[in-house]
Amino acid sequence: MNIILITVDSLNKHYLKAYGEQTGIDVQTPNLDRFAAKSAIFDRHYSGSLPCMPARRELYTGIQEFLWRSWGPVEPFDMPIARAANQQGYVTQFITDQFHFFHGYSHGYYDDYQGFELIRGHELDAWKTAPLGDEDQSFLQKIHYNPKLPEPFTRGAYAKNVKNFKEEEEFFAPRVFQTAEQWLEDNHTHEKFMLVIDSFDVHEPFHNPDSIAGMYTDEDIHDPDLPIWAHSGRTDEGNGKLSERQLAFIRSQYAAKITLVDKWLGKVFNKLDEHQLWDDTMVIVTSDHGHYLGERNLMGKPSYNNYNVLANIPLIVWHPQGAHNGSRVSSLTSTVDLYATMMVTLGGEVRHSEHSRSLLPILTGQASIIRDWAIYGYFGRALNITDGRHTYHVPPDENIPLYNYSTMYINPVAFFFPGYVPDKVEAGQFLPYTNATVWKYEVKVPSEFAIFTKGKYAHELYDLEYDPWQENNLLDSSPELHTRMKELLGSALSQLQAPSEAFTRAGLVPK
Repeated sequence: MNIILITVDSLNKHYLKAYGEQTGIDVQTPNLDRFAAKSAIFDRHYSGSLPCMPARRELYTGIQEFLWRSWGPVEPFDMPIARAANQQGYVTQFITDQFHFFHGYSHGYYDDYQGFELIRGHELDAWKTAPLGDEDQSFLQKIHYNPKLPEPFTRGAYAKNVKNFKEEEEFFAPRVFQTAEQWLEDNHTHEKFMLVIDSFDVHEPFHNPDSIAGMYTDEDIHDPDLPIWAHSGRTDEGNGKLSERQLAFIRSQYAAKITLVDKWLGKVFNKLDEHQLWDDTMVIVTSDHGHYLGERNLMGKPSYNNYNVLANIPLIVWHPQGAHNGSRVSSLTSTVDLYATMMVTLGGEVRHSEHSRSLLPILTGQASIIRDWAIYGYFGRALNITDGRHTYHVPPDENIPLYNYSTMYINPVAFFFPGYVPDKVEAGQFLPYTNATVWKYEVKVPSEFAIFTKGKYAHELYDLEYDPWQENNLLDSSPELHTRMKELLGSALSQLQAPSEAFTRAGLVPK
C-alpha cells in the first residue's frame, strides 16, 4: 500500500469545518471538507513533543523525545521511517518548505529519502541577502521587524526572501503542493511509494497573496498598523499587546492562509483522483501543534501549559479498508503513533511500541483503544497528560536540575544557535530505548534567553466533557480526580522509563 503523510504546521482544529469550526469565521476549505467526509476523523488526537522539530522526531522516528532532550537531530540509533520504507522496496520522496530540517542541529530528517526537495525562504530561513529599502518599511512594520534582536530573530530575513512575491503561485503553500502534484504525476506508476509532504504553512507569518488576504476581512490588507506576525506571549499586556482590531485581522489572515493551503492541497487530492490511487494509498493529514490566536489572551506558542488549542490537533486518515471511513473516531491517539502506523503499513518492525502504537487496529475496526493516556509538552517545561476526557498539567520545579541526553552537544535552550560544550558531561547508557552510549549534561539557560524560558505554568486539572475550553480548574474541588490523574502521570512516566528528574521536577517519586 502507498503512504502519503501530509503535515500542515500550526493547524488549529477549531478553524476547520470537520471539527465544528468554532471561530465565527466561515473558513473555506472545500478540499479538506471532501477529504474529511470520506475519511476517519480523530477527535482525541494529541501532540506529543513540541514544537516543530521535536514533533518531527516523533513522526519520523517514533521516539517521544521531550522527556530526554530538546530540539535536535535524528540520532544514530533511530530508525527513520524513510529508511525503513526503502528497505521494504518503497520509492520515497520528501517535499517541504520547513527550513528547520536544514539547520545544523536538526539534521538527518531527510537523508534517507530517495528524493527530497526544499522550498526555500520561509520564516527565518537565511536565504536572500539583498538589502531592504524605504519601500519595504511598511511590510517590516507588519511583521514586527526589530533590528535590536539577534539574527535571525529580527525577522528581516523573511522580508528579504519574499520581497518580490506578487502572484499566488510564488507563495510557499502553492509551491509545496504543486511540487507534490508534479511528483505524483511523474511517479504514480511505481509499485509502491511513500510521499511525505511537510508544509510549514499555516505557520506564521500569516502573509498571504492579495488574491486570498481579503477573504475574511474588510480592512486594508496593506495597512502597516495591522500585523501579520505578532509576538509570542500575552495579547493583553506587555510587548505583545494587541488591540481587538489587530487581533481580528491576525485571525483573518490565519484563516486566509488555511484557505490558501486547502486550495493547493486540493491539487494533490485531484491527482489521486486522476490516477485512481485512493484504492491502494493510505493518506494521513495532520499537524504538529496548534497556535494561540487570542484564546486565553495568548498568541503563538508561549511558555504556558499546553492547553487544547495547542495540543488537541487535527488528524484525518483515509485508509482503503477503513472501518471508520466517513465517520468520527473517539479513540485517544498521539503524534508519535503515526510512526508505528506507517511502519506496520509498509511491513517494517516497530522497535519502541511503548512510545509509538499503530492506529491500524482502530482504522480497520479490530480495536477501539490503543492507549489509555497521552503525555505531551516541551522539554523541561510543564508536563501535560490526558486520559481522553481530562487534562492534567504540572509545572516544573526549576530548582531541580534538568539534563539533556543525546549523542551530540546541542543547545537545549537556544536551539537556533550552535551547540555548546558543557562544563560537566557524563557518558553512559542512559536511554531506556537504546543501548547506545550518549552524553548527559545539565541544561544551562544563557542569560540573554532567560526571558524567553521563564514560564507561566500552573497546576491545573480540567474535565473536557463539561469544560472543553479548559476554563474551570478542578484541582482543589475534585481531590479524587486529582489523585487519579497524578497517579496516571506517574504510571505513564514509569512505562516510558523517564529519567528520574522528570519525576522529581513534577513532584512525583520514581518507581
